[in-house]
Amino acid sequence: MALQWYPGHMNKAKNQVQDKLKMVDIVLEIVDARLPYSSRNPVLEQIIDQKKHIIILNKSDLADPKLTNDWKLNFEQEGTKSIELDAKHNKGLGKINTLIHQELAEKIAKYEKNGVKNYRIKAMCIGIPNVGKSTILNRIVGKNVAVTGNKPGVTKNQNWLKTKYDIDLLDTPGILWPKIDDPKVGMKLALSGAIKDKIYAPDDVAIYALDFLETHYLDRLIDVYNLEKSDLFDHTTPELLMHLTEKFGYKEDYDRASRRIIEDIRKLKLGRVTLDVPGEFYEE
Repeated sequence: MALQWYPGHMNKAKNQVQDKLKMVDIVLEIVDARLPYSSRNPVLEQIIDQKKHIIILNKSDLADPKLTNDWKLNFEQEGTKSIELDAKHNKGLGKINTLIHQELAEKIAKYEKNGVKNYRIKAMCIGIPNVGKSTILNRIVGKNVAVTGNKPGVTKNQNWLKTKYDIDLLDTPGILWPKIDDPKVGMKLALSGAIKDKIYAPDDVAIYALDFLETHYLDRLIDVYNLEKSDLFDHTTPELLMHLTEKFGYKEDYDRASRRIIEDIRKLKLGRVTLDVPGEFYEE
């Protein structure tokens, strides 16, 4: 599933990010811990270029903890600091302030040497839709200043926000890139909720999800849907979807069964699942 679009508000937001970049000291790049690579916008990566930045793996409560650690090590090896975060349940927020100060210690010391006291750090918060950016901002600021919602495209404008720390944060709208060429990346974004549900065919995403679960989380797939191994090994993935549709009692309503499977994954019915596997992803 190659997806292509570029709504006007996303193009405008991209240009605004580029214009404001020179005003900030550091960029906070929010990604979904379930897809730490697929939820990174390559257009934004090019824009921020050499600017100091931190990768925040949000929604870590939904992701496979072992793979989250693997991804943190992966980013470290690439030269970028990263932290895991569960903003929804207010876990790990203090790490952001600590890491920002660590990354900017030299710059802050230089300002203080030149007589600048109580320097307020300016940070830009970027990310694709639905990675929990606004929730993080509300937690850091200490009140509901950014609109939140469990769907893409909630934040529409750029806003400067004062935090309870010595940091001012620039909130930006979630920005997707113009075209997603890799079908698997499109499937992962759809499965996580980063792409509006009406854009994709649910059976395509469900078939991809079943195939991924069969490869990486086979025992969970069998347990949750009470399957026999013959249901898996004697059927293709589309046939497995047909089998589950019948098992759910949905007759031939494959879209309904597909939406149930997608929601089961999003709501942790199959446990904490990470859709990007470091070594496997780079091999692709």
